[in-house]
Amino acid sequence: MSDYTIKTAYSTLRETPPEDRPREKLERLGPTALTDEELLMLIIGSGNAKRPVDEIARELLEKIDKNPSVSTEDIMLIPGIGKAKASALDAALELGRRRVRGKGRTIVSPGDIFNEIRHFASRQQEHLVVIMLNGAHEVIGTVVATIGLLNRTIVHPREVFSEPLKQRAAAIAIAHNHPSGNVEPSEDDKDVTSRLKKCGDILGIRILDHIVFSDQKYYSFLEHGLM
Repeated sequence: MSDYTIKTAYSTLRETPPEDRPREKLERLGPTALTDEELLMLIIGSGNAKRPVDEIARELLEKIDKNPSVSTEDIMLIPGIGKAKASALDAALELGRRRVRGKGRTIVSPGDIFNEIRHFASRQQEHLVVIMLNGAHEVIGTVVATIGLLNRTIVHPREVFSEPLKQRAAAIAIAHNHPSGNVEPSEDDKDVTSRLKKCGDILGIRILDHIVFSDQKYYSFLEHGLM
């Protein structure tokens, strides 16, 4: 994957102007304007003397990215979250999962893929996301396969296809964010896509598309004739 640069306006909640803090931002712009981290900050409510709420939310978000079915016990391992708060967070996450599972969304265009994963654009590292699909191209789940290390994402086919094989997916769409905002794919992106496509052909799991995206735009390998 391509190099990235960390792009963030404020490093801590204390440095953030009052009008840009999650609660005030929600009142001013609505929930869709908030990042995943900011939404978690609102659910968590507050930190403690040792850890601010934004730091706690950031660690929880990393856990959720790696394991969408994170349990109350897993959440309680995060310093700053007790049993009561962990239970409330687990309940909120399960409610969200139930609503998503009930929609039966179908992927018919690159824009549909973008809508499924665009909330990952706020991440400060590259995340390779896999959308798993059944034979009718309905979404059966989304999983983060890899997270950027140092200045590039390390991608191995076993990480990409492990969960789709467990879920008996007929096809997948892959996507990764460019925190720099430049969605033009690098040569590494193209090489990785070609390698994954060959593996998918062997496994019988078709890769519909690879999307490189930022918060406002995306680049589709399929639309540009690279699939």
